[in-house]
Amino acid sequence: MRHNNATNPLGRKSAHRKAMLSNMASSLILHKRIKTTTAKAKALRVFIEPILTKSKEDSTHARRYAFTSLRDKKAVHELFKEVSPKIADRPGGYTRILKTGNRAGDAAEICFIELVDFNTAMLAAKETAATKTTRRRRKGTAKKKTSEVTAGPDVETTKKTRVIKTETTADKTAEAQPEATDKPAEENDK
Repeated sequence: MRHNNATNPLGRKSAHRKAMLSNMASSLILHKRIKTTTAKAKALRVFIEPILTKSKEDSTHARRYAFTSLRDKKAVHELFKEVSPKIADRPGGYTRILKTGNRAGDAAEICFIELVDFNTAMLAAKETAATKTTRRRRKGTAKKKTSEVTAGPDVETTKKTRVIKTETTADKTAEAQPEATDKPAEENDK
């Protein structure tokens, strides 16, 4: 059980774990996306998010903090040159974990961890989805218009059918009465 254990040791001593997370964070900053196990990705997310938050402010202290954690000059330069301007307005959640399935050899759960603002495929899909919106009327105005349209013709047609029904009933009674009087007149003539 892992009661009150905040960190996942990943089956390594602390020095090995810190070096591994530092190397993975540098690779993530340089390549914007890396493939790893889900457990390592979750540990990396906890490790790199505070570094990305501090990098929003380009100061000497922030650069020294990033270098202490990353231990790579190229990664620190890339972080402050390209990554921090893109994440400046984001209030957190700089990374995304995309699970891809299990590894064939040991069935470990594999995933991609990437920087959210650098996935060009998802950003392009989001832009096309935004331009694909359709305009629709509000429900209230649509109901009023349909009720007005249906009310007008319905009243007229009901009046017409009433008139027609009245005429047909009157015709039947008018036709029935002369026939009744004609028959006895013919019978009387015989």
